Amino acid sequence: MLKLVVLISGGGSNLRALLEAAHDVEYPARVVAVGADREADGFAHAEAFGIPTFSVPFSSFDGREAWGDELLAQVQQWDADLVVLSGFMRLLPPRFVAALSPRLINTHPAYLPEFPGAHGVRDALAAGVAETGASVIVVDNGVDSGPILAQERIPVLPGDSEATLHDRIKVVERRLLVTSILDIANGTLDLTETTHA
Repeated sequence: MLKLVVLISGGGSNLRALLEAAHDVEYPARVVAVGADREADGFAHAEAFGIPTFSVPFSSFDGREAWGDELLAQVQQWDADLVVLSGFMRLLPPRFVAALSPRLINTHPAYLPEFPGAHGVRDALAAGVAETGASVIVVDNGVDSGPILAQERIPVLPGDSEATLHDRIKVVERRLLVTSILDIANGTLDLTETTHA
């Protein structure tokens, strides 16, 4: 049984999907804690499932390294097999990544390496592309540049706004995340063998 710590910054829709999947006794992973870099609305999902939460506010520290060291200490208390970034919007310091990688994964609302960064959906629309996508990656020290574990194309429809496109992407992101964790737990996806696509 994989033990997961999930890190969020906002509403936690991917977290909710993971909690619902893990609630099934057949699913080989359990969320043991949910953390955030601020008081996040997504904590309500964790509380609904009886999952402990913790917050490490960035503003309470002198810099990114000190904040990252405390976040790492909080995460490591849970002895997790996998740490999942789920809408976690702050760049992690190299020491944090080095301590956990490759057992540190993230979702991204684009077909990487296309449209990395915080505005993947907006950037895809601005570029006028016919399709974008969703990806699950291993986190490295770049911006959405780690090895790709899973991804899927999603069409951009006429009249799409950032919100309507992102809503469709989120559905695929959630499915890819739940499936990727299942594959990691079952050994069909080996994080130690991941390489750049």
